[in-house]
Amino acid sequence: MADVLDYRDRVRDDWIDYNGHLSEPFYVMVFGFATTNLMDHVGLDEAYRAETGCSLYTVEAHVRYLREVGPGADLHVTTFVTSVAARKAVLCHELRVGGELVATEELTAIHVADEGAAPFPDHVADKLRRLLQPAPEYAGRAIRS
Repeated sequence: MADVLDYRDRVRDDWIDYNGHLSEPFYVMVFGFATTNLMDHVGLDEAYRAETGCSLYTVEAHVRYLREVGPGADLHVTTFVTSVAARKAVLCHELRVGGELVATEELTAIHVADEGAAPFPDHVADKLRRLLQPAPEYAGRAIRS
């Protein structure tokens, strides 16, 4: 069974838009916090970045906004990995409020050094693999017209 990685937050008043709901960019910001949480969990933390100059860069993302989120809502993001290669990983974040799925983000992230894409250190790749789960039905889809 794969590890489960959780990130929790709460909607702040200044994240609410003119319609009285969580504004679009703040979903992405919360997903960004969840990505940082994953980085810390697998060893790509602040100390690693300072020591090596390497980091994880998002190169593509697909967000689905499924339900409106109101002021003060408690946010629960579950993060898992659907693939790990030498230099890249595909991640999925699922955002829930009160157990209900309200948004998802699928992203491709590249491990980057000064000269460009670089292989993950073995210990990082191993920890990423512990978060592997099958890709959900929404993964890999394009935007439909």
